[in-house]
Amino acid sequence: MFDLTSEEARLLLKIALMATGRNRFKSAAKILAALERFRPDAASVAAAKSIALISAMDFSGAVDYIDGECADKFLGNAMLQAFKGMALVRLGRVDDAQGPLGFAAASDDPAAAQLAADMLNDIQKGVGR
Repeated sequence: MFDLTSEEARLLLKIALMATGRNRFKSAAKILAALERFRPDAASVAAAKSIALISAMDFSGAVDYIDGECADKFLGNAMLQAFKGMALVRLGRVDDAQGPLGFAAASDDPAAAQLAADMLNDIQKGVGR
């Protein structure tokens, strides 16, 4: 059996994200599924899969994925919590989004904290309600 180098895994992750950006969700899903087999403990792969689900407007799927497959492996991952909050807002479950967004906003991950803080500010302004 062969393995992927870190560089190869990063390249495939970038390709999956580019496919997502071009609305090629099936291609992205196949690449991400393969990456999950090679890197099952990589939070970056889980985040990319969450982005792909949200981009495909499968907000329930994103929440289910984060709460299901990611729950034990990535407990406390601020970016995944920010994505969960984003998906919940898009589902119209703004009150349910407050918890994961608050967690992410208070985290040490600057990108997750900024994303979550921006969404919380939008919620306070009434955007998304």
